[in-house]
Amino acid sequence: MILEIQRQTNYSLQPIHQRVSVTFRYQVHFTKGLFQLDNPLLARVMTASENSPKQAIAIVDAGLVSQHQDLIAQLSTYARRYNHAFQLAAVKVVAGGEATKNDPQAIEQIQQLIHQTGLCRHSYVLAIGGGAVLDMAGYAAATAHRGVRLIRVPTTVLAQNDSGVGVKNGINAFGKKNFLGTFAPPYAVLNDCDFLYSLDDRDWRSGIAEAIKVALIKDASFFDAIASSVPALVRRDMDAMQQLIYRCAQLHLEHIANSGDPFEMGSSRPLDFGHWAAHKLEQLTDYSLRHGEAVAIGIALDSTYSYLLGLLSRGEWQQILDLLEALGFALYVPQMRQDCLFQGLTEFREHLGGELTLMLLQALGQGIEVHEVDPLLYGEAIAILADRSRE
Repeated sequence: MILEIQRQTNYSLQPIHQRVSVTFRYQVHFTKGLFQLDNPLLARVMTASENSPKQAIAIVDAGLVSQHQDLIAQLSTYARRYNHAFQLAAVKVVAGGEATKNDPQAIEQIQQLIHQTGLCRHSYVLAIGGGAVLDMAGYAAATAHRGVRLIRVPTTVLAQNDSGVGVKNGINAFGKKNFLGTFAPPYAVLNDCDFLYSLDDRDWRSGIAEAIKVALIKDASFFDAIASSVPALVRRDMDAMQQLIYRCAQLHLEHIANSGDPFEMGSSRPLDFGHWAAHKLEQLTDYSLRHGEAVAIGIALDSTYSYLLGLLSRGEWQQILDLLEALGFALYVPQMRQDCLFQGLTEFREHLGGELTLMLLQALGQGIEVHEVDPLLYGEAIAILADRSRE
C-alpha cells in the first residue's frame, strides 16, 4: 500500500498556463459649470453603459465647500433634475489636503456609507475635490465590493493635470506617502475649469510643477511653451492654464496607456521624476509643503544632480531653475538635510519594488534612468540650492 501511494505521487503535474487580458477605457472630459442644470455631461456619463438610474454618493472636499458654499445644494438640485440618470443617496464632506490621507478613519467612514446606502459595483462614488480627497475616496471605492465605479471631479490644477487623471489611489501610513493604495482606473474624469478660479496662488502654482516634470522627461517643446507662458500663468490667465492642463494630462495618459507597464509592475517609474525627494520633504515638513511645491524642489534637486553628474548642460540646468523661480517656487527648505532626506531614497525603492531606479535628465525633454546615486554629489546639489536661496 505504501509503495502504491509513492508511485501515484512520484510524477509531477504540469503547470497550468493562463493569461488574463483586461482592457480599461475611460475618458477625461473638459467642461465649465459641471453642475449647472443646462450641462448634461455628468448625467450622460452615468448612463453611458446602462440607461437605468444609478445610485451614487458624493464625497466632497471641505476646502472646496468653504469656497463654494452653494455646491452641495447645487449638486442636489442637479441630481433631482437628472433623476433619470442617477439618484444621489448621500453627500459626505471630508477634510481636504493631506489631512484626509493621514486619517485612517476616513476610509472606513466612506466604506460604511457605501454599505449603508446599498451601493453595488454598478453604482458610483462621485469624488469632488483636490488630489488628496480623490486619492482617499478612490481607495475607499476600489476596496468596497472589490470596486465601485469612481467618477473623479478634480478641482485643483494638480488634480486636473496629474493625480486625478491616472490610475492610482492611496493614503499615507507609517509615515510614508501612499503606503496603502490600489491601481484602479476611474470610470471617468470630469475637469471643470470654473473650480480653478477660487484657488489661492499656492494651489494655482503648485500644479504647474507636474507639467514641468512631464515636459522635462518627455516633451522639450512643452517645456518651452510653459516658459513662454510664465507671464500669463503668473497673472492667472485661464486660457494659458487650460492649455497647460490639457497637454500635461495628455502626456500622462499617453505614458500610462502606452508604456507597457500601466500598473508599475517593473522598477521603472518615469513619471516620478523629482518625486523621491518630494515625498520625503512632504513628510519632513509635516505636510506644510503642497505636493507640487515639494515636486518643484525635487525637480530642482534632481536637475542639479544631473548637471553635476555631467548629464545635463549648464545652460539647460539654469533654464530649469530659472523657470521654477519665475513661477514663484522656492527651491530649498531647511528640512533638506542630507541625513534626513536620503531616507526617502530607501522608501522610494521599497514603494516601487525591485532595484533602485531614478529618472534623471540628459537634456530638456529627455530623461535617463540610473540605478545608483552618489550621496556626496547629491549633498553638493543640496548645498548649491541652499546657496541660491540665500542670494
